[in-house]
Amino acid sequence: MSAINRLQLNYSSEKSACLLFGSFLIIVTLFFPALLLAQESSEDSTVTYPAAYFDAYTPITVNDMLDRIPGIELILQESSGSSSDGDRGLGATARVLINGRRLAGKANEARAQLDRISANNVERVEIIRGSSSGLDVQNTGQLVNIVLLESESRSNVTAQLSGTYFDDGNSEPGGSVAWSGQTGNWTYLLSGEVATNYKHTESFETSINGDLSSNETIKLDRYIDQTNYTINSNLTYAPSNQDRVAVNFLYSENDPPTKINRLFTDFNTGSPLERYEREAIPSTSSNWELGGDYQHSFENGSRFKLLVIANEKKENITRERFTALAEEGAEIKNLFLDTNSTYQERIMRSSYTMNFTPNQGLELGIEIAETTQDSGLRLGVLTSQAGFPEFGGLTPVAFSNAFSTVQELRYEPFLVHNWQLNSRMSLESSVVIESSEIEQSGDLSVSRSFNFVKPKLNFRFDLTNSMQIKATLEQFVSQLSFADFSRATNSDDDDQNTVAGNPTLNPEESLRAEVSLDYRLPNDGGALNARYFYYDFKNKTGKIDISPSPTNLVSTNGNVGSAAAYGLVTNASVRLGMFGLPQILVTAALRLQEAEFHNDPLTPTEHGFKPFERGSYRLGFRHDVPAYKLNYGASYVGHIEDGRHSYDINNRYSFFVPHTLNLFIEKQGWGGLTYRFEGSNLTDYEGCNMRRRYDSYVIVSNLIEQETNCSTTGRQFTLGVRGTF
Repeated sequence: MSAINRLQLNYSSEKSACLLFGSFLIIVTLFFPALLLAQESSEDSTVTYPAAYFDAYTPITVNDMLDRIPGIELILQESSGSSSDGDRGLGATARVLINGRRLAGKANEARAQLDRISANNVERVEIIRGSSSGLDVQNTGQLVNIVLLESESRSNVTAQLSGTYFDDGNSEPGGSVAWSGQTGNWTYLLSGEVATNYKHTESFETSINGDLSSNETIKLDRYIDQTNYTINSNLTYAPSNQDRVAVNFLYSENDPPTKINRLFTDFNTGSPLERYEREAIPSTSSNWELGGDYQHSFENGSRFKLLVIANEKKENITRERFTALAEEGAEIKNLFLDTNSTYQERIMRSSYTMNFTPNQGLELGIEIAETTQDSGLRLGVLTSQAGFPEFGGLTPVAFSNAFSTVQELRYEPFLVHNWQLNSRMSLESSVVIESSEIEQSGDLSVSRSFNFVKPKLNFRFDLTNSMQIKATLEQFVSQLSFADFSRATNSDDDDQNTVAGNPTLNPEESLRAEVSLDYRLPNDGGALNARYFYYDFKNKTGKIDISPSPTNLVSTNGNVGSAAAYGLVTNASVRLGMFGLPQILVTAALRLQEAEFHNDPLTPTEHGFKPFERGSYRLGFRHDVPAYKLNYGASYVGHIEDGRHSYDINNRYSFFVPHTLNLFIEKQGWGGLTYRFEGSNLTDYEGCNMRRRYDSYVIVSNLIEQETNCSTTGRQFTLGVRGTF
């Protein structure tokens, strides 16, 4: 590496560090006056919003209620994590509880129910900012607890109809209906939904050769005509105050057929030469989930919980590509790519919780999960050899590890200790012992075992009833993605149909530290939060060299080595009461972060990795006008574009995340119904990415092509009407 490049790298690192430190000083400066002013203390930092608080807004669903709570978007958003973090099993955390309990589901979990539960069924909403053995989950941040009314009999039907208009002139309908209520000891929720996921992407790619001469241009139109159908049910039976039984069911189906049209213009032959490509990609996708849980409370306050879940997801995608010299000319099929997968989970989680002193509680339990994925891939190309029907009439391409079954059996005994040190401080400590065995069969036969100890500490200090400091230290082990084990399609690079699998991939391990400061302004004036995180990785997943020869370069996902990610995340959600406008809620967020591999053998420089893009920011507002039963608002999300790169063995990809501007206006009107208009991606932002290809290893070779691709999905507008009956 040249001295100039080293200086540029050092300057970039110092600039990022200064930016993070400067932002931290700004946040401390903002919070310090509030700390001096907020001297009152309380033994309970939970914030409660009774149902009457929302009456002026005439909410229809629980989501309508949450939209009026300052800082709610911070609580519901997902935390930062590694791109390879898996989501197999249940784990000990959740963000949303209903009646203080998590639902027996993954896809069918409490957060997914918020638009299906009628606001008429809610007694209060709680923002839980502490941790205790009385909670149904570990609280690493803040929790939303929806407390429902208890009555002998209640019943509500919530319905919605909508239509979405897209920039290309296409229109798609949608709608949902949910029936919720209680009869005696039974509580129920049944819902069905039809939602469009139509997408039309327009892109234009310009390619130049290594000598800066024009290579080609590609004009592309991609249409995904997808409609999601979902049926959902939750049924709870409480025969006594000590016992509770619940059953959840979810079925979802979407068949996302895709078609792609490309126009190539080649400039390497003197005069421009055009050719056309068309792809037809029929697909089927479905999944179901069945969950159940049982809880028994003992006279001494102890609790026993048992939760079981079974789910399955199936996908089948067939991709066929045709080429022609004229737009309506004769076509020749030159690619057939068929992939299918079936993913299944069987999960059981059981625990016993007890308080052995008034200020200390203990939970002991175990989670057992069996996960299986069957996958297969067939590739056919056009050659002079004979074709086969199962390969679309084309010539099969033989490669190993195309068909596989991966099965994991995982045991996780765990212990959680909650200690209320005093009225203002608490410490939650836990340890999980993970023991798993992964077997792969099919084209390859591999078996491996893993054992990890994962401790975690979470300390909270309530400076006052409204200001809280949290610190977390955790030994984290990511779950492996089964898709990386066997050969799969490559959705990131059109020039590469498939990528090799790696059956020897190991989980990423990381030590994660976070410190945050949370302040809720007096008189429901808003919420401020700042969080600093630092993650130190080992066995980080990146690209490794598996080339069969120096002239045939091949890479796959593998364990590269050590890496780090760190950053500062700030959020503000403030009512403009100081200006006499308490019904206007302004929100803002800023994320500054950095990530780097310490020693990636395939790249010439330290570089970052997803999802830790350099940074992002968000601005928004919401104005409620209760006198007119009207509310409206807007939000803008932007990203810091400084050329985040990902490296492969012979190319470098620079990616930029699109900016978005959305707005809405909603009013309750005729028939007591609520009418809502939404506009999405109103700036029609065009995201541009760049890929540089080299004639050999990217670290030592010469540039042979540079591709710049700009794309947009267009604006979309939705008009909906909904109500409760």
